[in-house]
Amino acid sequence: MPGPDAALLQRIERYYDEAPRASATTEEVGPFTLFLQSDPRGWPYYARPRSGADGDVTVEDVRRVRQRQRALTVPEQLEWVGELVPGLAQAARDSGMVVHEHPLMVLSRPVPAALVDGVEVRRVGAEDPTLGAVQSAVGAGFEESDEVGSADAPYVRDRVASGSMRLLGAYEGSGGGTAEPVGGGSHQPRGAVTELTGIAVVPRARGRGVGAAITAALVEDARALGVGTVFLSAGTPRVAGVYARVGFVRVGTACIADMGS
Repeated sequence: MPGPDAALLQRIERYYDEAPRASATTEEVGPFTLFLQSDPRGWPYYARPRSGADGDVTVEDVRRVRQRQRALTVPEQLEWVGELVPGLAQAARDSGMVVHEHPLMVLSRPVPAALVDGVEVRRVGAEDPTLGAVQSAVGAGFEESDEVGSADAPYVRDRVASGSMRLLGAYEGSGGGTAEPVGGGSHQPRGAVTELTGIAVVPRARGRGVGAAITAALVEDARALGVGTVFLSAGTPRVAGVYARVGFVRVGTACIADMGS
């Protein structure tokens, strides 16, 4: 990986600070901004080092924000860009947390993914009756299951309707109402920056390029909106390889600290 591009990482950091605010309230705890979900249907959030703040984060700072998270009965979790706050990983470990480091990747040159025989990737609107099944397929993919349900996902539907989230689904079958979701992914545009998240494929549909096709379609959707910076974090080296094939390069490290399993 080449040396970090400070301006690019700061652009991503500003996005990380802005993106959750559409569905979260915030508290300032020492050098951290603590994001708290404002909709009980949503997902719990985390604390991040305050955007634009200078100075080192100490183990006492970490203990203080963890104490506040415990008091609020929310997960004790931190997220940050490793290259921007290099001392936080050790401070988190010294406080008893487990630190996970993942490749932070940015689109360098779009590479169209090859079409996958028998699979269609398309955008899922708020009124699409398959939205719940697409979201179920994504969840099944992360859970290593082939079982795809059809229950509605009203929180996701509302986010799609508001424009804060763009959802795409991968469908396998002959069409005509019989195609079944086998995966999907999303991105959350904020101005000229977006993050691709929640990209998953059920196990039985893997090994055919479906994940790459979803990623490439998300990139096309983002660029059609005029987004200039498209980024993501890769959960594993294997997944990072999928993203590299459609034009992403590593620019930094996305860090998560939690209490472990």
